[in-house]
Amino acid sequence: MTENIDTRLEVNRASRGRRAAELAWTFLAPFVGLLVVVLIFQIYHWVYKPQQPFLTAFQVQLIAKQTTIVGMGALGMTVIIISGGIDLSAGSLLALTSVVLAVLLREDVAGWLSRRTGLSPEASLHVWAAAAFLLVLMAGAGAGALNGLAITGLRLVPFIVTLGTMLVFRGAAEWLADQGKVVLTDSQVPVWLSTLLDPPAADWQLVCTGVWIVIVLGALLAGVLRFSVFGRYVFALGSNESAARLCGINVPVVKLSVYALGGLFMALAGVFQFNNMNKQGDPTSGIARELDIIAAVVIGGGSLSGGRGSVLGSIIGALTMTTLRNGCRYAEVSNSMQQMVIGAIIIAAVAIDQIAHRGEKS
Repeated sequence: MTENIDTRLEVNRASRGRRAAELAWTFLAPFVGLLVVVLIFQIYHWVYKPQQPFLTAFQVQLIAKQTTIVGMGALGMTVIIISGGIDLSAGSLLALTSVVLAVLLREDVAGWLSRRTGLSPEASLHVWAAAAFLLVLMAGAGAGALNGLAITGLRLVPFIVTLGTMLVFRGAAEWLADQGKVVLTDSQVPVWLSTLLDPPAADWQLVCTGVWIVIVLGALLAGVLRFSVFGRYVFALGSNESAARLCGINVPVVKLSVYALGGLFMALAGVFQFNNMNKQGDPTSGIARELDIIAAVVIGGGSLSGGRGSVLGSIIGALTMTTLRNGCRYAEVSNSMQQMVIGAIIIAAVAIDQIAHRGEKS
């Protein structure tokens, strides 16, 4: 009897040990991938370009800046993938929201507001820009909710729905922009909205404002997923939708909320894209950006089967993708070869995820 108890205790301890090791690896794996990428190009620097360092202070700031768009989109995609969904319309929604922002700011509403209220032109511009910013966020959330509504209402798989809305959103962006770019002047955009990706104004800031926005929103989202009822519902939905429904979770409402939240983050990424394009709304921007965003989540430990993912991992995954692209340019790798390398990494990340998923089932 005593031997049986001891055996069970040993099995329980071994099981807890394996679980702890799995959790530790899940947390550390994205950092390991980033470290490997940095190490590869650092070795290249030592061997082939000793006079030209790979990671300078300027280069680190540039990589951080370039990570903001994919990083912000990856926050929304993390929630969607954890819930067991996918969003192929992310790149098109990014373009659409950047065009919507440019079109709204192009209208002389600030001048009308100044004449009607007596506010100074500068104050009126700030008020209208804030209102336009909120309208863009609402448009992004509404477009995401449209995806969720089609998935739940029509009972279609997310892949098909978002493949269709990818074309719808892209077409809407081209229609709003009248088949061209919406270019604004400095007088039409307030400084606070046009300098989000500019170099830091003070040394203590270290990186541009957009990076800090991604970090703060990432921390808030991580808290929501970790400690809120909604977060538990999202993980439960991705782990087993049928079981979640039997447990009393309102699956359609959760899915709708997940895609609306994803659309909100894509709208914020669209604002960053507007900054990155130097105050332009370009309907052709963001093409294939959804692949980078999905890859960032998967490289960061997210599972395309649902039920697994983390905000920190997705941000590190986005940082890894940007570092890899910059490293390829540093090593003078051709664009075609860059695409092949990144495609191979995406396939490898998904393959590792599927192997791990099958191992968990067995």
